[in-house]
Amino acid sequence: RRGEMAKSTQLIDNEVFRAYATYTGIVLLKMMLMSLITAYFRITRKAFVNPEDTASFGKGESAKKFLRTDPDVERVRRGHLNDLENIVPFVGIGLLYALSGPELSTALLHFRIFVGARIFHTFAYLIPLPQPGRGLSWAVGYSVTFSMAYRVLKTAWLL
Repeated sequence: RRGEMAKSTQLIDNEVFRAYATYTGIVLLKMMLMSLITAYFRITRKAFVNPEDTASFGKGESAKKFLRTDPDVERVRRGHLNDLENIVPFVGIGLLYALSGPELSTALLHFRIFVGARIFHTFAYLIPLPQPGRGLSWAVGYSVTFSMAYRVLKTAWLL
């Protein structure tokens, strides 16, 4: 059945689709975790951007000192934004890729490398690890998404 598009009624039985769903679930949960980490850093560093968020720490002028940026909070936010810029395309392209009929071993390789690269990228951002670690992990994940996109276009348009 290689090269055929999967029918929607067969998705639950399709091993590639189940692998896609598993690895997509992992990276989406990781991305959601970044929201919680951002909130944790905001609270522990007492660095907020909305006045109503400072109410727990005082009123009026005493609360205004908590309306500020913090380098640690901003670093976590940048990591989270990078997830949004990379995981969202993976979800869309990965779905099309899973439906394009790839071999299971090839699909697993794509999904696992992407997830591993994104997890490493998060650690590289949060610890922080020296470059080029973070940059390479970004490039690896991005390359995987491009590889899947190429397969989709090749299958759909017979490139």
